[in-house]
Amino acid sequence: MTEAWKLTRGATPIHGGTRFSVWAPNASQVAVVMEGRGEHALESHGRGVFEAEVRGVGPGAEYRYRLDGKEAFPDPVSRSQPRGVHGPSRVIDPTAFLWTDRRWAGLEMADCIIYELHVGTFSEAGNFGGVAGHLAELKQLGVTAIEIMPVAEFPGARNWGYDGVHLYAPHSAYGGAEELRRLVNSAHGAGLAVILDCVYNHVGPEGNYLGGYGPYFTETYRTPWGKAVNYDGADSDEVRRFVIDNALHWITEYHIDGLRLDAIHGIFDFGARHVLRDLTDAVHAQGAALGRKVHIIGESDLNDPRVVRDGECGFAMDAQWSDDLHHAIHARLTEETKGYYSDFGGVLPIAKALERRFVFDGRFSAFRKRMHGAPATDVSADHFVVCVQNHDQVGNRAVGDRLSTLVPFEKRKLAAALYLLSPYVPMLFMGEEYDETNPFLYFVSHGDAALVDAVRRGRKEEFKAFGWGDDVPDPQAEETFLRSRLDRTRSAGGEGGAMLSLYRDLLKLRREERALRPGDGTVEVEHDETGGWIRLTQVPKGRAAARLVALFNVSDQRVDLSIAASGSVADRATRLLATDDNPYTPRAAPGRVPTKSADASGRVAVSPWSAVLHRVESR
Repeated sequence: MTEAWKLTRGATPIHGGTRFSVWAPNASQVAVVMEGRGEHALESHGRGVFEAEVRGVGPGAEYRYRLDGKEAFPDPVSRSQPRGVHGPSRVIDPTAFLWTDRRWAGLEMADCIIYELHVGTFSEAGNFGGVAGHLAELKQLGVTAIEIMPVAEFPGARNWGYDGVHLYAPHSAYGGAEELRRLVNSAHGAGLAVILDCVYNHVGPEGNYLGGYGPYFTETYRTPWGKAVNYDGADSDEVRRFVIDNALHWITEYHIDGLRLDAIHGIFDFGARHVLRDLTDAVHAQGAALGRKVHIIGESDLNDPRVVRDGECGFAMDAQWSDDLHHAIHARLTEETKGYYSDFGGVLPIAKALERRFVFDGRFSAFRKRMHGAPATDVSADHFVVCVQNHDQVGNRAVGDRLSTLVPFEKRKLAAALYLLSPYVPMLFMGEEYDETNPFLYFVSHGDAALVDAVRRGRKEEFKAFGWGDDVPDPQAEETFLRSRLDRTRSAGGEGGAMLSLYRDLLKLRREERALRPGDGTVEVEHDETGGWIRLTQVPKGRAAARLVALFNVSDQRVDLSIAASGSVADRATRLLATDDNPYTPRAAPGRVPTKSADASGRVAVSPWSAVLHRVESR
């Protein structure tokens, strides 16, 4: 076993004091300024690195770095910012927490059923402790991993987290480092993995002091969110180390099981070794050294299988977000045709996404006005994460509306079945399991008035392509944040309670049926554009294993479908679930005829906007 990595930048408690280490090539002299304890010069160790051991300083001490005798800034590798992004950094001991998860070894990607959540709006408390208080119900729901939106210290108390500026410091308003460790420890005790959303394509504007230390950013490239990070220019070695160390720090000091990397298409590196491959390799090696399974999941809108391919040209990530299935389902159910939804619509895109990973796999995109994507059928299905709602697809709408306010109940249940019975790794967005109706809006609490105005203008500009007008809630208003909190009373009965029952049963099937384990078998998809139906057959490895056949009616007309494309299987078929079964239908719709069992020839009359699932035993 290789020796595990340890973080050496930043402030590290040692016997009798603290060791400080900072990369500051913009300065010729650096001193650490201790709050109430004076100033201590750091020694130059070459290539912009300054270090010193300060005796008599331990955990709890607060400090900044003074560059060339001028203004003092927080530590770029601060583990704690208890007074916010502009305040001093705090020394903490990363080894002090008493972990009880020694037997936890992580999960295979194929066994992940992911639940994405935002810490501030997931619970009434709005912090890490509030999340921990709901772990038991998440376990009961049937998820196996929680994915937490970014927690790196950001300005104010309200933010999605993508404006983080202190990448090593868990947000103080959420409870800081100690409470994040407590949450992860509790999750592992409950049998749940923890995935953390990390942002390495840019750093937020307010409280960002990195540029004062060195060339962390470049003018060579542009991102929609801020200055591009310098991964391939002069002095980029330490910048690459900064983000790779950050990834390793979460895996090591917080026992995180996986990292979701935000918008990697905004990470530019034209060097011989891409920073994302170096990061992925380093995380995998550290996981092996720690005896745990850890994963890297990339978010990319390029439909590029190189993200998850191994070999010299691949990044070798464990999975990537795959948006095409979401877009295809959403466009069919809502009939929206604006923005990127203009590339979708109809039955074919859903069928193709279910079978071939990407709808756009090298074909022309009218929205982009160019060819888009590449084929990915050679990559195992467990390398793709799919959803029908997530923070982007809900929150990046003008009024943050969920499916629960966009389409009728039967369509929402069908959407759940389409992706939870798909051959890929599913990801739920908080609240969808009980049909949450509160919106998930975009919110901030910046202290810079000019920045607030820029955010307001930017949000309105973003929605022009969708034709959603100017009725955009004020991102800075506290009311916008409060409206985005979950209201779990909806899960007690009615449509919310029925939806919760459906989700629990679908997730139970995912855990129990071999055919639904991503990457463990073969997938066959047939569809009829005119008839408005899809037949999805999943065959697990092994001759004796039963296959699953899902019939999806994605039309407003009842359709008569066969469980098999040819031959009768009625004597070997067991009906497992239909989305319009009584437990999932709190009140009967006038004139509606529920989907029934297959007849003697193996045919099923499937109700409009419904799905039915059968297990078919081998002969």
